[in-house]
Amino acid sequence: MSTIEPTDDGTWTGRLRSAALKRWPPERLLPEGQPTYVASWIYVFGALSLASLITLIASGVVLSFKGPAWWHYTGVGHFFNSIHLWAVELFFFFMVVHLWGKYWMAAWRGGRSRVWMSGAITFIVAIPCALTGYVSQQNFDAQWIATQAKDGMNAVGIGAFFNVLNFGQMYSYHVLLLPVAVVGLVTAHVLLVRRHGVVPPFELGSPPVAAVDAQSDPA
Repeated sequence: MSTIEPTDDGTWTGRLRSAALKRWPPERLLPEGQPTYVASWIYVFGALSLASLITLIASGVVLSFKGPAWWHYTGVGHFFNSIHLWAVELFFFFMVVHLWGKYWMAAWRGGRSRVWMSGAITFIVAIPCALTGYVSQQNFDAQWIATQAKDGMNAVGIGAFFNVLNFGQMYSYHVLLLPVAVVGLVTAHVLLVRRHGVVPPFELGSPPVAAVDAQSDPA
């Protein structure tokens, strides 16, 4: 199999291409196979989270084109609104299982700390993204959620610039700013996984994680 040698012709594009090929060669970025242990169900939930994210983004784009008068009062609008809702529910379900599964597998082993942290930060950023979606529904549920969340935001001191009663602000956060952040973090997470590989399961009879880290620490 031929490999692409990283080259640097002195330009910033050449340096960028060289760095990208060095970190993510094509055979690692798009591998043709995976280790046998990836066949376990615990490794599936990351892919299911990605599939749910793609579904909710696609359905959200359709909803943003038509507006609340469409998704509340037409059958097709209800259909896409339901797809968007259940995609969000499944996204968080799969992501929580993925997060806890990797926590108990100590997914930060082998220099994968940035992989773990990028996934955890993605989960944290996805929470306000979901909240802004709930308060952007333009119905009585959205009004009730917004009035209840308002007191919580004011209590922690962020209500002045994160006003859940401001539909325009919440809608712009939900359809642009926070989704861009989530997609960017997910992309970084996947690239880090491709670079460092999928974390292997613990071997039978292996020492605790703290002992393994202590033994691998050159200091």
